[in-house]
Amino acid sequence: MTKNYRDITNSVSKSIARFREGIPDVMKSFGALGQSATRDGALDRKTKELIALCLGVAGHCDACIGFHMKTLIKLGATRAEVEEALGVCVYMGGGPSLMYAADALAAFEQWSLQETVAV
Repeated sequence: MTKNYRDITNSVSKSIARFREGIPDVMKSFGALGQSATRDGALDRKTKELIALCLGVAGHCDACIGFHMKTLIKLGATRAEVEEALGVCVYMGGGPSLMYAADALAAFEQWSLQETVAV
């Protein structure tokens, strides 16, 4: 079964929007935390997104993989950069991370295709 990361992120985005209506202050704070944590600093934003992707892989979070891969594609991440980051993730996370790393590459291909078609 191939996961469709566009569908996953679209579905979760709709659910998050409904969640935002119920607890707007919490969601606003979470959004501010994300912006602050991923802002360029000693590490650039792309590096931080690669870290976030690997944490999503290690946490077996399909939506995390989808959202962070979408951002990585927009930031110009190459397949080689993604593969190297995922290699470290597999090293640290073993077999379960390997399975989700393979899914993350599928997400890279899906989001890359969308960016190519959109241009």
